[in-house]
Amino acid sequence: MENIAQKHTTADEISPLTLAFVGDGVYDLLVREYLVNQANRPVGELNRIKVSLVNCKSQARFAKLLLPSLNDKETSVYKRGRNATPKCTSKHGTVADYHSATGLECLFGYLHMNGEQSRIKELFNLIVHIAFEEND
Repeated sequence: MENIAQKHTTADEISPLTLAFVGDGVYDLLVREYLVNQANRPVGELNRIKVSLVNCKSQARFAKLLLPSLNDKETSVYKRGRNATPKCTSKHGTVADYHSATGLECLFGYLHMNGEQSRIKELFNLIVHIAFEEND
């Protein structure tokens, strides 16, 4: 997914919650593409699986497991997102999970806005490994 927006600001100048807004869409699309490429399933089943991966509890778990793989800048971006103060919280998760998930989304938004698609794919592949291959 290429960043088609013209760059008027650098990703470092964008607020962490705005980066999380972008990262939420990037992450959601990655999950959807992954699931569709795995098997031709009914839409209801695809959505059920997607929801199990795109929720604050799962994203918080993935963020915790990804942290050792992040470089210093990525860790800093994750922490900016995690420590941001959102105006709302999740109905289906803890406040801590919501903050960690926001950090993960912030990281994906930051990488996307910087055009670091290969790093996004690398991190997403780690998430896929955590989510699916550990259960085999």
